[in-house]
Amino acid sequence: MFRRIFAFLLLAWLLGFAWFAVLLPQPADDTKTDGVVVLTGAGGRIERGIEAVREGWSQKMLVSGVDREVRPEELAAEYDIPASLMECCITLGYDAVDTRTNAAETAQWAIDNKMRTIRLVTSDWHMRRAAFELETSIDPDIVILRDAVTSEPSFAMLFLEYHKFLIGHVARWLDL
Repeated sequence: MFRRIFAFLLLAWLLGFAWFAVLLPQPADDTKTDGVVVLTGAGGRIERGIEAVREGWSQKMLVSGVDREVRPEELAAEYDIPASLMECCITLGYDAVDTRTNAAETAQWAIDNKMRTIRLVTSDWHMRRAAFELETSIDPDIVILRDAVTSEPSFAMLFLEYHKFLIGHVARWLDL
């Protein structure tokens, strides 16, 4: 009996990992949202968020998890963002240090800005966990549009992220 349970769990884990690694989330279309939140980390994320604001897909943008030493002027210079766009539409979030605190920071920003729809921008390999954390932290009436930035993650990165994703689900299930 023990062997069958172990074999079943092993097969479920293996199939889950195959799903996680092979069917990575994709970029979203030009659907309009009230705001866009970009989780700092891998390349292409901030550029995708800026594109959403410039193209009118979203009116406001939060960059969550910004290093405390980064100033708005530095971000504007790095990504060629006009000062007027920085002032009106882009907020730098300095409170988050991981995916769970990104979600908390985003939830507060959504409340403060009366958001009903949010475009979530992060890497394809990170999207499932980021969306899960955000969905558990935010008002359930807020619609989250997943906008994944395509990347080429290594096997090791996918392996680690899959286990973080599983641990997050187990922790929520156990109410930790």
